[in-house]
Amino acid sequence: MTVAKPNAIGAPGYTTELPCVRESVSRARALVSNVLAAWGMDDDVANCGKIIVTELLTNAVEHTETPVSKVLIERRSNGTVRIGVADRSHDVPRLKSAALDAESGRGLRLVAEMSSLWGYDTHRWGKITWAVIEASTGREQ
Repeated sequence: MTVAKPNAIGAPGYTTELPCVRESVSRARALVSNVLAAWGMDDDVANCGKIIVTELLTNAVEHTETPVSKVLIERRSNGTVRIGVADRSHDVPRLKSAALDAESGRGLRLVAEMSSLWGYDTHRWGKITWAVIEASTGREQ
């Protein structure tokens, strides 16, 4: 079971720590899906959010030596949702060009295409890679 903590201050949001292993990706997807549904986001936003968190967490699993990653979901006042994954690596993410027959290397391109903005914030302890989704609500809140 994934326990998410709501933000105590600032924008509404949730944060949870997950082991930085492939098996955590499905838990992160479920968390994003549940949070966005609770906020009344439509299926398109939820689907984008699940794909984005999948790619960001998979990158942390495959390209860092981080034992635990943190998944952050924040609802901004401008009607956007920001999804981030924190890890302890100082290596910054870079868009790559993948060969047509490559089995990997397209994750950040997908994130860039599905979000209105993406990037990373560096910290003394590592970084947060994030993406912003233009949100719309599917029902009254």
